[in-house]
Amino acid sequence: MSDILGDMSLRHSIPKSFLYALQGLKRALTEEPNFRVHVVLGTFACIFALVLGFSALEWLILVVTIFFVLVLELINTSLENIVDLVSPEIQGEAKVAKDVSASAVFLSAIFSILVGLALFLPKIMALFKK
Repeated sequence: MSDILGDMSLRHSIPKSFLYALQGLKRALTEEPNFRVHVVLGTFACIFALVLGFSALEWLILVVTIFFVLVLELINTSLENIVDLVSPEIQGEAKVAKDVSASAVFLSAIFSILVGLALFLPKIMALFKK
């Protein structure tokens, strides 16, 4: 068993890793307005999907899309903080890094809207045909 888990310090670091991850989520929720917006919109989408009776596949697509946006937002926040740490003064390369990272989140948000339209519109239209 020790071969699988490694030494004692590794086993004790796993709970700490979860703690650090939860602290990161808490910080993102409390200090990153864009992350909060994505969480709120994702929550509304899930509630709406529940009301509309999404299938298992529709749920999978929706949840993957929501998490895709949230993960990119977290990566963007991390990158922005690293850039600010190593380059506190405004530099061209630092601006490019931050702008490109932000555009990744922007593209994922556009993608999520397209996925949302593909998932929700047929269900909504079916309600009006009844």
